[in-house]
Amino acid sequence: MSSRIQPVGNLTEYFKDALHGVLENQHVALEDQTEHYVVNLLTLFARSEALFESTADGLRLKPLVVMLTEALEARTREERERGLQRLGDVSLFIAGFFARGFARKLIDIDYHIAMGGCAYGTLARRLCASAPPQEAAARRGRVLGQVFAELAAKFQPMVDALNELSEAGYTHTCRDILRLYEQWLKTGSRRSYALLRRLGVEPAAQPGAALGALH
Repeated sequence: MSSRIQPVGNLTEYFKDALHGVLENQHVALEDQTEHYVVNLLTLFARSEALFESTADGLRLKPLVVMLTEALEARTREERERGLQRLGDVSLFIAGFFARGFARKLIDIDYHIAMGGCAYGTLARRLCASAPPQEAAARRGRVLGQVFAELAAKFQPMVDALNELSEAGYTHTCRDILRLYEQWLKTGSRRSYALLRRLGVEPAAQPGAALGALH
């Protein structure tokens, strides 16, 4: 296993190059500021203390529904916006990097995609309508609003791109077919569709349609 570990001198530069490569491969176009945001997100969450929260039982990841409730019930606008941002960020990272870990769990990847996309979309609308155009803070808010709006609109393709990034060097086998098919049916993931065809399966023409046939 140690021979597969790749030493990285600068984590931000690594994620910048790696993300740009998978986005091109997945044919996902992002604005520069959105791509920069995702690179910073990946760099931040590379540290477990940034992703998980400290509790009496150790580092834990707060359930998404709890994050959503806390964000919506926050006392101030700033706290609500931070809560929605955290929900979107965590949903994107977990769905992107731990998709295979959802197998046999009640809460699946489609739940994270729905929650994260909704959080980013709500946050985008709040930021874009928050203050007069002449204020510097408002201009920054609108730029961030555009970032979150793009992430909301492209949440599923972004998950596919991060799936590819997380599985660099992983060889899919026949054991993955059922799981990939389940992801295709639930999310319409173009990457799952392509991987299934590569593994010898012709998926249904549309997500949710009848099961495809083996070649």
